[in-house]
Amino acid sequence: QLVESGGGLVHPGGSLTLSCAVSGSNLEYFNIGWFRQAPGKEREAVACVSTIGSKSYSTDSMKERFTISRGFAHNTGLQITDLKPEDTAVYYCAAQTYTRWRARCRGDYEYWGQGTQVTVSA
Repeated sequence: QLVESGGGLVHPGGSLTLSCAVSGSNLEYFNIGWFRQAPGKEREAVACVSTIGSKSYSTDSMKERFTISRGFAHNTGLQITDLKPEDTAVYYCAAQTYTRWRARCRGDYEYWGQGTQVTVSA
């Protein structure tokens, strides 16, 4: 089970840290990824972290403002800095069997959280 938290309304230029609480068995065998879906757009990958802590970002530009971390009990965070209105989206975390790891967070993710809304507005 994956449960996201930490979303909310943020002013442009602000920062936010999202959290993904992961529960279940054999968590050490799952990669964790963060994705987002803006209104009227397709879901896109943001960042992902493997079972051994390797990190990947879907684009080089994502790496500038997004930081993924995997911590205690495999809970995973996503720090976002210098938030922009175009970052407004529902952010999801997802789990992927470790053998499916692909650079840029490609590949299928099998388990998904319900999402947390991030709204960036003045």
